[in-house]
Amino acid sequence: MEKRDSFFERFFGISQSGSTMKIEVLAGITTFITIAYILILNPQILADPYMIMGDTVIAGKISNGVFIGTCIGAFIGTILCALYAKVPFAQAPGMGLNAFFAYTVVLAMGYTYNQALVIVFISGIFFIVITAVGLREAIIRSIPDAVKMAITPGIGLFITIIGLKNSGLVVGNSATLVSMVDFAQWRSEDGDVSLICGALVALIGLIIIGVLNARNVKGSIIIGILVATAAGIPLGVTKLSSFDMNLGAKFSDFAEVSLFKMDFAGLFAGENIVSTIFTVVMLVLSFSLVNMFDSIGTLMGAARQSGMIDENGEIIHMKEALMSDAISTAAGAMVGTSTVTTVVESSAGIAAGGRTGMTSLVTAVMFLASIIFAPIVSIVPGQATAPALIFVGILMLSNIKEVDFSEMSNALPAFCTVVFMPFTYSIANGVAVGLITYCFMKLFTGKAREIKALTWIISIIFILRYAFMTLG
Repeated sequence: MEKRDSFFERFFGISQSGSTMKIEVLAGITTFITIAYILILNPQILADPYMIMGDTVIAGKISNGVFIGTCIGAFIGTILCALYAKVPFAQAPGMGLNAFFAYTVVLAMGYTYNQALVIVFISGIFFIVITAVGLREAIIRSIPDAVKMAITPGIGLFITIIGLKNSGLVVGNSATLVSMVDFAQWRSEDGDVSLICGALVALIGLIIIGVLNARNVKGSIIIGILVATAAGIPLGVTKLSSFDMNLGAKFSDFAEVSLFKMDFAGLFAGENIVSTIFTVVMLVLSFSLVNMFDSIGTLMGAARQSGMIDENGEIIHMKEALMSDAISTAAGAMVGTSTVTTVVESSAGIAAGGRTGMTSLVTAVMFLASIIFAPIVSIVPGQATAPALIFVGILMLSNIKEVDFSEMSNALPAFCTVVFMPFTYSIANGVAVGLITYCFMKLFTGKAREIKALTWIISIIFILRYAFMTLG
């Protein structure tokens, strides 16, 4: 055992990073628990178009197949982050991109699940090529400091609003867009008591995490999640019943509809081949642009939070992390899931102290084990993991002090970067609007020389994307 620990110490440089094996393992578990909801939600989303169309048989097969594919795709991406890039990031099918896959490409445009996988696969190959030639690194370097410094606090607000939504503390409101949950509903016969109970579970978890962190207790985030899960049992939020252990059906459907079942012939079978190719190219670009800037934003934000920035201001192991992201996108399509990307929930593990690939290794192993232990994973409700996201939002928002608000040509792009992430529910939108406003602010204030050529090109591409590419 001692020898194995020394191997991990040498391979990942745990001591040199200022971490310990215990911290890395707890961080990996924290990341996994925080992101585990995707294992349940992703199969539901990708199968939903067939449920809407009334084909419940194929919907069930796709759901089962995508569950296995999600576990394997997340494992592949995260193990690459661990062993190849040696960074504490996790990868899994991206929320938003899976909705685009299901509701725009399959439901609205009429492509099949297996044809849509081809589009994801092509975008992954495209990513591998541009990463290999260094274009994605060049894109990161072209992001101006005004936008770059705003990404971390922007992501902080973004994951905060995700946490508030998942907790039930913030709900939709037709008059004000959003509002706080009405805790007085318990007094009304029509009140939703379950919503109040979920919000209470989240508040319990948030307070536990905050108090333990203030007292410098190691593992405060995972302890908070576990306490919130336990508190949810008497409140009816944590469900302990009806485990589905029918793994045979899941593996059978995975082999039948998901594993290496990309339909290239069907995708390009249209009568007008030119029109078909053009549509496919537009879809590939849509997937690629959103995935690229989601992953770039996440990498930059999480790296700055964890101190993984070198003396030149660049992400340590950046090219390896980007290549891991690219390979996992293509590999995810091969096993039947939508775009696999670096997930923002990685910040929860980093906040718990994760600093090396050991964190990712633990998360990757848990993704793989989830194929068998999914019923246990599903016990933890979203209201119990939501406090972790809210708390990480606090930590990441603290980086707002590094943003330059003293000069308006920098302040406006930074502000747009920060606010467009949470209010449009997209990291990519925040970076895009930040870059566009940066270019125009510098241009019309006589500072056009400060704009790099590649920054202009990226901004123009995003303008064209907003004008001509619908993301549903």
